Amino acid sequence: MDPAIWRKFYDPGVPAHVEFEDVTIPGWLDRSAARYADRTALIFGNSKISYRRLKDQVDRLATALARLGVGRETRVATMMPNLPQTVIGYYAIQKLGAVATPTNPLYTPREIEHQWNDAECSVAIVADFIFQQKLAPIRDRLPVKNYIIASIPEYLSFPLNLLAPLKLKKQNPPLMARIAPQEGIHFFKRLVKETPASPPEIQIGMDDLSTLLYTGGTTGLSKGAMLTHRNLSYNVQQIRAWFAQADEGHEVLLGALPFFHSYGLTVVMNLGIRLGAAIVLIPNPRDTAQVINSIVKHRVTIFAAVPTMFQAITQYPGIERMDLSSIKLCNSGAAPLPVEVLQRFEELTGSKISEGFGLTETSPVTHCNPLYGVRKVGSIGIPLPDTEQKIVDLEEGTRELPPNTEGELVIRGPQVMKGYWKKPEETAQMIRNGWLYTGDLARVDEDGYCYIVGRKKDMIICSGYNVYPDEIDRVLMAHPAVLEAATIGIPDPKRGETVKSFVVLKPGYNATEGELKAHCREHLAAYKVPEFIEFRTELPKSTILKILRRELREQELAKRAS
Repeated sequence: MDPAIWRKFYDPGVPAHVEFEDVTIPGWLDRSAARYADRTALIFGNSKISYRRLKDQVDRLATALARLGVGRETRVATMMPNLPQTVIGYYAIQKLGAVATPTNPLYTPREIEHQWNDAECSVAIVADFIFQQKLAPIRDRLPVKNYIIASIPEYLSFPLNLLAPLKLKKQNPPLMARIAPQEGIHFFKRLVKETPASPPEIQIGMDDLSTLLYTGGTTGLSKGAMLTHRNLSYNVQQIRAWFAQADEGHEVLLGALPFFHSYGLTVVMNLGIRLGAAIVLIPNPRDTAQVINSIVKHRVTIFAAVPTMFQAITQYPGIERMDLSSIKLCNSGAAPLPVEVLQRFEELTGSKISEGFGLTETSPVTHCNPLYGVRKVGSIGIPLPDTEQKIVDLEEGTRELPPNTEGELVIRGPQVMKGYWKKPEETAQMIRNGWLYTGDLARVDEDGYCYIVGRKKDMIICSGYNVYPDEIDRVLMAHPAVLEAATIGIPDPKRGETVKSFVVLKPGYNATEGELKAHCREHLAAYKVPEFIEFRTELPKSTILKILRRELREQELAKRAS
């Protein structure tokens, strides 16, 4: 399909092509620190860090890392919630031409062991409670020689820096731990304080590896997506072009999306630094009260979130009496956003939500809905500038399909990863002739708007018919009583597979299985209607609050086996 078809729907000011600047990830911090030295870069609790101080802290930590042997292409793991140390650590790693390997703090020891050994990490920057609870017991099985220990209170100001430890130690499990001095253990704040800001001058190329982001590993062991400085920097520039009305040096971003995930890393942290914005750090995105209070207190202007976060805000008791009018630009990703949630949030705030799409392997953003132009219900929008899309056949992936025909979505653009770390065969399967095969089943309409109908691996085949769980979930969530829904395929002796949906009802609402099935029959072909509907109080979610169908499937198979 000719890109000119969808470009005519771009908002005013959004270019067909971005005039990309070859600025590396640490280069954006250097630029913002020069332009906005005294403006706030990070807000954490009762503490504010200016761009001048952020650059100083990054340079000091980079110097300390270099003294520990970190240099070009050294893999350095980070494992923390969203803290000032997370940002400082990431940019210090980048400054040395080293490779950041962000790690999910919820990972099990098995997952940590696989990722860090696969990446051959020699240094790790971790929170003290994570080190004590997860890393110390498996330290002899990890390749890391030097640990830099960060603590949540150390960047808070008085009196919170004294009061916070009392509260953090009482959490279950505790969110603070005392680590004894020992060989290979270094303490973040002390290291930064005692080291001068004199990092070695290293020439970093745009095609040098910046970040190794591991995919979730839903089909086996996780793989490291190799993202270069060009991938990440150009994607930030594409997003900045999309949000043409963003006011550099004056925006305030809410940093609730985890920075170890590609969405939070690019759309919040790196974009925020590029804009010279203030980033309000939220360690726990599930803490809706803190999210709302931070928006109100700090007058947040740009809010990137996942649908469950938007939903939680709209349903928060007394939300109508809170002033959320500072928000002007929003981005929603990682899962479909229910229409009523979008409408309700925009009513409460007066803002606009641009629903988009991306993958870890694409740095991550590839598609967005226009903020002020045509937004199509159920669509992930249209490709960003300098991004191309095709829908191809599922068998060979070589034949482009006509509009409104379901197939696999493939993408080409400067944000497409270099490949998978040490996995040339998987890379060759995923990237062919410059096109990245997403594994997402989709269709594109005559205007170029893309609609995701499911994942190839999630597709259910009932009596030879293809059934897409996302479609069923959208229908169920359109019912006034349904808060959340997740659909899976389960073994069936006659049909091969049959459909089962898990549903969470809205507080104060009631619905029966029969009522929901009748609702589905109105909107779905008979073979797509769930055979079984199970009511739950909650659904399993990832750290960015994405519903985990694989856990539901594992639970269901285990229950049937027993």
